[in-house]
Amino acid sequence: MQRVRIFVALGKNSLLVLAVVIFGEVQVAVENLVRRIDALESFVQVENKKKMIVELEQQMSGVNFWENPERGKNVTQQIRSLRAVIEPVLVLKARIYDLHSLLGLVEEKKDDDPLLVEVDGEIKDIFPLVDKLEIASFLSGKHDHCNAILSIHAGAGGTESCDWADMLLRMYLRWVERRGFSADIQDVQPGEETGLSRVTVRIAGPNAYGYAKAERGVHRLVRISPFDANKRRHTSFCSVDVIAEIDGDEDEKITIRDEEIRIDTYRSSGKGGQHVNKTESAIRITHLPTGIVVTCQNERSQYKNKEIALKTLRSRLYEKMEDEKRNEMEKFYGEKGEMGWGNQIRSYVLQPYQMVKDLRTGAESSNVQEVMDGDIDFFINAWLRAGCPKARKQNVNNN
Repeated sequence: MQRVRIFVALGKNSLLVLAVVIFGEVQVAVENLVRRIDALESFVQVENKKKMIVELEQQMSGVNFWENPERGKNVTQQIRSLRAVIEPVLVLKARIYDLHSLLGLVEEKKDDDPLLVEVDGEIKDIFPLVDKLEIASFLSGKHDHCNAILSIHAGAGGTESCDWADMLLRMYLRWVERRGFSADIQDVQPGEETGLSRVTVRIAGPNAYGYAKAERGVHRLVRISPFDANKRRHTSFCSVDVIAEIDGDEDEKITIRDEEIRIDTYRSSGKGGQHVNKTESAIRITHLPTGIVVTCQNERSQYKNKEIALKTLRSRLYEKMEDEKRNEMEKFYGEKGEMGWGNQIRSYVLQPYQMVKDLRTGAESSNVQEVMDGDIDFFINAWLRAGCPKARKQNVNNN
């Protein structure tokens, strides 16, 4: 946000440009910050959470409280989680109110007051912090704090779609790097000629699932095919599924009996050295009652692959159980739709023009290269601010 008035004067040997910060616009910006931080404080219920922390701390001070270590662990975790929500808001609120007080010290509202320049610089630093906290406040779902398991499946388009799946994997891995998360490829199935038929990635980081769930759906690519000698334009589709990696108490709710699963071993494919390709370290687990299949081949040890595959299976079973409980089976599985025209949530057009458009929110960007390099927070944040819409927004064009 630019809050300066530019004056141009012709000097003796050069052009002199003077920039003066405008008091009125700085004042409006500060008042805007005050309103936003007050609204954020109310939205996250800071006062209620403060009372909850006091009550939990009183429990911890009880004589017999620590006789139950599990209870102590849970209460301590609750306090830590509550503080992690309210402390950033309170710190930023104090900073904004200090800024408001500093603005009151500007002498006679002069545009050239040095204090005004200092306030203007502080505003530029605070605005992105408020944006970040507002987005984080939307991640209040039951499993938003969990790690994410993201799967990409090539759809209609054959070789084109397999290459598109590979491009999407690269985009998400770059996004993971940008956010400071970590990614672990659990399973990958190469395409017949090029690219990937399917791939499963575990994404670990704060609120990884809360952010990544915005990518669930069908993604459409339009480009001039590098595999077509006639240089015709092709349309490709890939389906992206995202589930939360459950842990703790939720993990214990899922019981998998030995007779309910079939475990197959096979040789891993791809990179990993001679050991990976010569031993049957890869694991495929089929849950017979539901037909859910999970695989893992990224570890050298068959035991580790089995452990990871079982954890992924528990996450998928829990997701299915929650869907059945809410009687909304389309919420996570049918919502992606068929991998074809008319069901996409986002379109990536490379030719004849360049545009990436999210059809749920209308958010769009013409900087396709940046998007494919992992700059997708713009689309994720727009989706969160729009209330996590599941359906396509009306009057939003496919193109």
